[in-house]
Amino acid sequence: MVNSSEVSHFTLGAYFDTGPLRWLYFVLTLSVYVLILLSNLLLIVVICWNRTLHEPMYIFLCSLFMNEIYGSTALFPLSNIFTFLLHQTLKDVHTVSVAHCFLQLFCLYTYANVELFNLAVMSYDRYVAICHPLQYRAIITMNKAALMVGLIWVYSFTRCLITISISLQLTLCSNFIDNLFCHNYLIVRLACSDTQVNNIYGYVGTTLSLILPLLPIFFSYTCILRVALGRPQRGQKAIHTCIPHIVSLLNFALGSFLEIVQTRFQISSVPMRILLPLYLTMLQPVLNPLMYGLKTSAIRRASKHELKKMVVHGVDSKQV
Repeated sequence: MVNSSEVSHFTLGAYFDTGPLRWLYFVLTLSVYVLILLSNLLLIVVICWNRTLHEPMYIFLCSLFMNEIYGSTALFPLSNIFTFLLHQTLKDVHTVSVAHCFLQLFCLYTYANVELFNLAVMSYDRYVAICHPLQYRAIITMNKAALMVGLIWVYSFTRCLITISISLQLTLCSNFIDNLFCHNYLIVRLACSDTQVNNIYGYVGTTLSLILPLLPIFFSYTCILRVALGRPQRGQKAIHTCIPHIVSLLNFALGSFLEIVQTRFQISSVPMRILLPLYLTMLQPVLNPLMYGLKTSAIRRASKHELKKMVVHGVDSKQV
């Protein structure tokens, strides 16, 4: 038995020898990573620079795009899930230090929390805009939107810090994690010591992190659906504006569900053990900027306007 503070590293068991294909996987992962960074950063810049987009809805979108970048780069190079995957792809021995492991845990868990709560406040924003359009500017102000975003990030960081601080107290029987990256549930399963505190906090924290955002989501879309059914012409337009949010929400829910299934039931199939963890960490950050960038007309117009300005500026600079 070893205390988690004395373990030098964890071994990740989901990797396998890819031989000469490792460079192909390396290039594919790097390409996805660059796409995530550029697409999300582009939309953040467009929203920040264009004053017509300085509205509550776009504050929530900025927070969402920032979270996609955070979930990918995680603010810390060592816990960057893509850099981590690139590094592990080229390694023969797949290990990770304890500090790196818990740092990665913190970043991935805060990313998931922020994502769900951000989607929840966005659903409430759509509810107010569709069901109470005349009162929208009075109910959803810029200050309230900024406060909600701030609370989302503070809550998520606090909850995940508590989770990790409890897990650090465990006495472990093994350092083998059967996954592509660190996962708190799998670390708790390695414990020889009493995990009652971890289990209680895990159930309470997970329940709160699910119920608190799911209640406004269900409430909002129940009311939106009622408006759509009661006023078909207006409802069709309302549903159309919600399509990016609905797709993002369903994709995140599916990714989270698959990740839970993979970790709780320890799926033995090698392709599934690799694909399921990657689904949530890769597809959501790629999908969101594409969906909102293509489907939100105001963002499309602003993007075209900024691109035209860049082209004109470039032409003028060459002439000078």
